[in-house]
Amino acid sequence: MTARRHRRIVTGHDEKGRAVVLFDDESPHSFFLEKAGGLQLTEIWETRSSPASNSGKGDAADHERRIAPVGGGSVFRIIEYPPDSVRLATLDPDRFFRGMGARAGDAATRRHPGMHKTDTIDYCVVLSGEIWAVLDEGEVLLRAGDCLVQRGTNHAWSNRGEEPCVIAFVLIAAKPAP
Repeated sequence: MTARRHRRIVTGHDEKGRAVVLFDDESPHSFFLEKAGGLQLTEIWETRSSPASNSGKGDAADHERRIAPVGGGSVFRIIEYPPDSVRLATLDPDRFFRGMGARAGDAATRRHPGMHKTDTIDYCVVLSGEIWAVLDEGEVLLRAGDCLVQRGTNHAWSNRGEEPCVIAFVLIAAKPAP
């Protein structure tokens, strides 16, 4: 598979403190995660504290792959979910989530193999396609343009259609939920 690239424009400051464009390119940080069922993750940016630092010129999206942000920061990414008919054939939740710093849902009680939990608040916007947000109790169908605020809950993403679903996420470090 060829990774779909997402253009990102990142601003910053020059030596005189003037606003400039630091990056205007396709994010080079796009990966297929086979243990996650072949989903494509594209990192756009991250911060490592709150309040965030707006100094420096480095590429903050160039970091080890993980789900949650570090150091009380945030992460901005785009994920393309293949249909469950494809994804669930290779999804290895226990190995994938542990390797990405999240907690897989209990195998005995999870409602979907992708159930997991992070210590974050997640702002999610469906860019294209449709997907089900599966919770311990209930589920909701999200379509292009829909927004979801995920507050540290146990959840999974289930694409029951035939086309990929693309979601933009901003994850912000949060205190652990009950």
